[in-house]
Amino acid sequence: MSYEDFAYVYDVLMEDAPYADWLRWIKAQQQQYGITGRRILDLACGTGELSVHLAREGYDVTGVDLSENMLAVASEKALVESLYIVFLQQNMCMLEGLHDFDIVAVFCDSLNYLETESEVKETFRHVYGALRPGGMFLFDVHSIYKIDRLFQNHTFADNGDDVSYIWNSFPGAYPHSVEHELSFFVFDEKTGLYERFDELHKQRTFPVETYGKWLREAGFEVKSPTADFKAEAPGPESERIFFTCIKR
Repeated sequence: MSYEDFAYVYDVLMEDAPYADWLRWIKAQQQQYGITGRRILDLACGTGELSVHLAREGYDVTGVDLSENMLAVASEKALVESLYIVFLQQNMCMLEGLHDFDIVAVFCDSLNYLETESEVKETFRHVYGALRPGGMFLFDVHSIYKIDRLFQNHTFADNGDDVSYIWNSFPGAYPHSVEHELSFFVFDEKTGLYERFDELHKQRTFPVETYGKWLREAGFEVKSPTADFKAEAPGPESERIFFTCIKR
């Protein structure tokens, strides 16, 4: 999907996102499973905030996203900080020319934007091909509890000075899916007026066991899934599920 105008307000909306926690989790998984390499593919990198965090820590980063606008923002961030990061526009379901990475990471529930089983399976297959033998695949997804109970039929809103939004979430067309209807109001300093634009975002998740099955079919060794940045198994009210997988 293309984020279009959403790319330019994304960082305002994500200012409280746990980028430091994702970075710590990557390091913790590396240490736990003995992954010493630092060549990482930040898949569905968005505006590149995590890519920048990784590059600051000395990782050799390649960022991939489907949105040209998101990548434009990401490239500007890297340029401002004089960081060398390769950014590529590709679909995560159809990766090409990417090989021998030590780590592939897909965070911020980006995998939930894949609506069909085949898209998820194809992504796993292409990630497997992008990793070196023994490389590590890390990702997080929304739990079924979060999609079905915390998102569906709920409204979220924020009245900021520069960016305000109204966010309505409805059940989607698939089991454990949601459609987010977002209306943004962005202040234009030139006119002194707020410009409105609308976005529709669709997300879907699957049972933990289903993700595990598809990962093993793709050739991965699946380590125990955890939840919410804790070294604990997911519970009935966990919101974010983390997977660590090793390419056999």
